[in-house]
Amino acid sequence: MNCARCGKETLTGAQFCQSCASELKQVFLAPKNPDIRTSWLAILSLVLGILSLFTCGITAIPAIVLGIISLIRIEKGGGKLTGIAFAKIGLAIPVIVFCIVQPLLLAFVTVRHKYFRMVCQANLGGIGTSMLIYVNDWDDKFPRAGGPSTVWGTTANWQADNKASAFGIQPDGSGGQASISASLYTMYKSYFGSGPASFVCKGDRGVTPFDPDEYGAGNKTHFDLWDFGPDPSKHCSYSYHIPYGPYPLTTSSEPGMAVAADRNPWIPSPFVKTKKDFGKFDPNGTTKQVKYGNATAHNGEGQNVLFVDGHVYFQKRPFCAINDDNIHTFWSGSAPNWDKRKGIPPQIGSQPKDRLDSLLVNDPPVTDKK
Repeated sequence: MNCARCGKETLTGAQFCQSCASELKQVFLAPKNPDIRTSWLAILSLVLGILSLFTCGITAIPAIVLGIISLIRIEKGGGKLTGIAFAKIGLAIPVIVFCIVQPLLLAFVTVRHKYFRMVCQANLGGIGTSMLIYVNDWDDKFPRAGGPSTVWGTTANWQADNKASAFGIQPDGSGGQASISASLYTMYKSYFGSGPASFVCKGDRGVTPFDPDEYGAGNKTHFDLWDFGPDPSKHCSYSYHIPYGPYPLTTSSEPGMAVAADRNPWIPSPFVKTKKDFGKFDPNGTTKQVKYGNATAHNGEGQNVLFVDGHVYFQKRPFCAINDDNIHTFWSGSAPNWDKRKGIPPQIGSQPKDRLDSLLVNDPPVTDKK
């Protein structure tokens, strides 16, 4: 060993330094106790606590539970377990996540939903502007695909070379079937100033902008086609007042009539395959029961609605048309006190009761069509 005073090396076991005669102090190291170990639960708690920072708190609860268990085991271990610091840090991080990160995450989700709502509102505003240009050229009639007697169904050939082949129209101009989105596409191909992304609500999961190349349309562009592909429900988020039948809209319709809106909640979508339970919707019930009738694209909070006069509002309840008429359902009017606020869920072939019954529908996925 070396002398602490002069630094000279001394003989092993010597009590005094041979160089400076100062007393040498022996340093004894306590032998390690092989029975003392670090708690693996404390380490795991620390790891899960750190992961909770990157998993939005998913691993926070396991980290807290394991941290508490490890502290109890260390306390009862009689000094044979260590890792108190690991356990305490594993407990502290989730608390920070819950107190700080989670509120920030909730605020982000809220802002995100509002952003989706604003983009959707802008989309419908653009559709409304294009419709006004369209009706000016088509005797004040809103967009309608097919011929005079075409009914709601499936577009026969969205890549056809002419309208008759596209919708199955007879030589005399009668018959034919067309999807709801085909009427919107008729306007889009000639009058719409924006791209196909404007027909997609960001809150409507499972829906993407229409791209003809995705379906091998060859050299044909959007202007050569007749619908949003073979399954238009995947590329158009919006419902439209049914144009086929006795009550299509015109500019002379009541200003409070709804023209277009978010996807109808009672019709299956590419993301929501299961039909909703209409019995849970009660327009005269609790807030939750009323919201159950709203569109799903905006988290059930409401729907953006385009009206005949061109304005777009975010409506927090579905019965927002004339006389509190439900825009997602049709009504029979068979009873004197028929409740227009609820109505009947639509399906292919449904029609409004009269000219004051708004009925906004969209195409279900191809696999759900009957």
